[in-house]
Amino acid sequence: MTDFTEQDLGGSTFQRVDLSGASFREADLTGMDLRDVDLSGTRVRAAYLDGVRMTGVEAPHLEISGELGRVLVNGVDVVPLVEAELDRRTPERALMRPTDAAGLRTAFDTLDRLWAETVDRARALPPEALHEQVDGEWSFVQTLRHLGFAHACWVGGVVLADPAPWHPLDLPWDEAPEHDGVPWDRDARPGLDEVLEVRAQRRATVGAVLDDLTEEGLERAVSSATPFLRDADSLTVADCLRVVVREEWEHRSYAERDLTTLDSRWPTGAHWAP
Repeated sequence: MTDFTEQDLGGSTFQRVDLSGASFREADLTGMDLRDVDLSGTRVRAAYLDGVRMTGVEAPHLEISGELGRVLVNGVDVVPLVEAELDRRTPERALMRPTDAAGLRTAFDTLDRLWAETVDRARALPPEALHEQVDGEWSFVQTLRHLGFAHACWVGGVVLADPAPWHPLDLPWDEAPEHDGVPWDRDARPGLDEVLEVRAQRRATVGAVLDDLTEEGLERAVSSATPFLRDADSLTVADCLRVVVREEWEHRSYAERDLTTLDSRWPTGAHWAP
């Protein structure tokens, strides 16, 4: 297998070649011209697809999950249709777009309720199942650890300007740059209760911010005191809190999806010691 690490292959032509199973990591693929190619089974993750145009394609089964702005399918922008359907399926989703302090408090209270239901569901599984990954995604415990990082980064590091808001169990996103002093133990296997204790502390921090939050305070300009988000311009308290709301909502959706798979792997009535 050929390794092209740290090589400049810009402008190369690949014709009648077999690239099946190839892996592209941190690769610049802008401006690629793909014609008469078989992309069956291709998995694209953490990619930026602005301006991508596909014509004459056949997609018997195509799945897209992510933040969508404008997506034209045969001339129709499907994003408004998708958004409306998602809101219909889960009415609480509309509450995750708060515009004022009261809306933010409602959003976090709603997330508390929904996450409590998800955690109860997770507790019905054996502890080892909560460290099991589904389709290469984070395990349930890793998901909670990442949300701890999100709270630390956006609330602790930006809103509260704490230069070191981290807990040893915090887990940055997989493609994050490494920085001294920032924990990143992807292989740690803490118990659910241990992670939930950290989560409760982080939620209390958000609660304290929300308790004192005014409409004027929402628009207060903030900047990051940690190595992350240093180049983010014009951030406000509202921006940061809305990011955390979105992270909480989306990752709970992922967790619920993966718990459904784990339920089938660990059927009710299976013998395990709590």
